[in-house]
Amino acid sequence: MKTQTLFCSLAFVASVLLISSCEPGEKFYTEADYFKVPKIDAHVHILITDPSLQKHCQDENLKLITINVNASENVKTQHDTAISLIKKYPGEIYYLATFAFDTAVWNGNDWEQKTIAELENNISGGAIGVKFWKNIGMVEKDRAGKFIMVSNSRFDPVISYIEKKGLPLTGHLGEPRNCWLPVDSMTVANDKSYFANHPEYHMYLHPDYPSYADQLIAMDSMLTKHPNLKFIGCHLGSREWSVDELAKTFDRFPNMAVDLAARICHLQYQSAANKEKVRDFLIKYQDRILYSTDIGYSGKPDNGFYAGIHATRLKDWNYFTGSMELKTREVNAPFTGLHLPKQVVDKIFYKNAIKWYKISN
Repeated sequence: MKTQTLFCSLAFVASVLLISSCEPGEKFYTEADYFKVPKIDAHVHILITDPSLQKHCQDENLKLITINVNASENVKTQHDTAISLIKKYPGEIYYLATFAFDTAVWNGNDWEQKTIAELENNISGGAIGVKFWKNIGMVEKDRAGKFIMVSNSRFDPVISYIEKKGLPLTGHLGEPRNCWLPVDSMTVANDKSYFANHPEYHMYLHPDYPSYADQLIAMDSMLTKHPNLKFIGCHLGSREWSVDELAKTFDRFPNMAVDLAARICHLQYQSAANKEKVRDFLIKYQDRILYSTDIGYSGKPDNGFYAGIHATRLKDWNYFTGSMELKTREVNAPFTGLHLPKQVVDKIFYKNAIKWYKISN
């Protein structure tokens, strides 16, 4: 009798587990879960300090990492804005520091010391990482007229300093492979639009500039010299066109992660041809992908502005969590949602940014 009772009890437990494991939504999120799940957008650019930002973050269950870049905006203005933001919205907004690249200083003897001093001042203000932008490799030249690549030995002391501070280096180095193609040969609409409107960065028009291969070689050389550096490659590490190529890079550099900023459409483009390959890649490398959008917060935000941002993030959420056929203006073919398990979604949308940027949870 005891044996029969034990058998029945075990059978009952097994049946409960089987039923519960088959319950829809137990292992996967749905669109209805979007607001419930904490998220971090690990790559935005915030140029405002409007109080509506806090409500936006709270409504979306969202933290933001704003990234300073040595682009058209003044680096000091970006720094001052970032400091104001992290003071006003502690625990909701974080920032990455950068430095203003001055070729006159570069051509001197103390560029390294001055750059480290500038970064020290910025990092002491609370930066959780440092950003290198694409002007390194695509804009800046030395006195001999040669492009300054990130593999240049003069960067080594600066990179070593960042590593010793325990911070990751986040790099937008190079551009998508589409950048070296004619506009009508590019694979996704947002690249076509961006490079049509920014011919200065459309490398197909500048054959005398470093090639796509040159950019990747320089990045890989830098990582080889600094094997212990925590490196986050912006925009899928400029290997957005092939999850196979990115996988090889991950295997070669175990301390490298990437963010998805402005490149999710490239995954979608690949999904249209082979969803399972993209899905398998994200599951295998689930600890090394950071959700990001590259959204810019500027001007006077209103409800329409925030509604547009919400729509973008919800579209991304449905791609990673859902299983429905989807369409976007960026990809000229339908594709299917990846239906990733909850644990993978949690890492991509939240936990990986916590880990790689050492954010207090």
